[in-house]
Amino acid sequence: MRVLVVEDETGLAEIVRSGLVEEGFAVDVAHTGIDGLWTATEYPYDVIVLDIMLPGLSGYEVCRQLRQRDVWTPVLMLTAKDGEYDQADALDLGADDYLIKPFSFVVLVARLRALVRRGAPTRPTVLVAGDLAVDPARRRVSRGEIVVRVTAREFALLEFLMRNRGDVVSKRAIIDNVWDAHFDGDPNIVEVYIGYLRRKIDEPFGRAAIQTERGMGYRLAADGG
Repeated sequence: MRVLVVEDETGLAEIVRSGLVEEGFAVDVAHTGIDGLWTATEYPYDVIVLDIMLPGLSGYEVCRQLRQRDVWTPVLMLTAKDGEYDQADALDLGADDYLIKPFSFVVLVARLRALVRRGAPTRPTVLVAGDLAVDPARRRVSRGEIVVRVTAREFALLEFLMRNRGDVVSKRAIIDNVWDAHFDGDPNIVEVYIGYLRRKIDEPFGRAAIQTERGMGYRLAADGG
């Protein structure tokens, strides 16, 4: 099994490398995010061990660009941070697992073997309505050949509408799924973000994909408007 370790702490990188070699892995090492990204796209690996705090490019950015380039090698992220949001960010960007430093080498090996057994994940399906496309893996929105720039919240709202395209979704359902069930702000925030999306994915293209159903909620036309 071939492993790429991307870790800027040279001492730790060597400890991990030598330990994995003793466990029967073939190991390559990179010490910067830029080198790690290049190596991971140039050579095939069974699994990648990726530190979050790296010079050049962060582990977050390396993982994001790998998925954007359709590299679906399983990624285990290493971090000295223990906040749940850091862990969530890693998983949201396409990582498959994570370990918090300091970690047990025995656990690292077990996690890597589990990821290798699981294999590379299947690329998520692109959501399509007419010429409107939402790519959850790449966090990309397009109308035909034109890429539409949206914020993270706008993307989350559009993805929810696309997953329910053709159906009416209530304002409450949108808040629960795009914000959260404990949101206690003004529910009219939904209308505000619907307006933002219309100005980006509809109006410039002469479309009306996002429809208002009075007293009920919103519907994204199955044909993309």
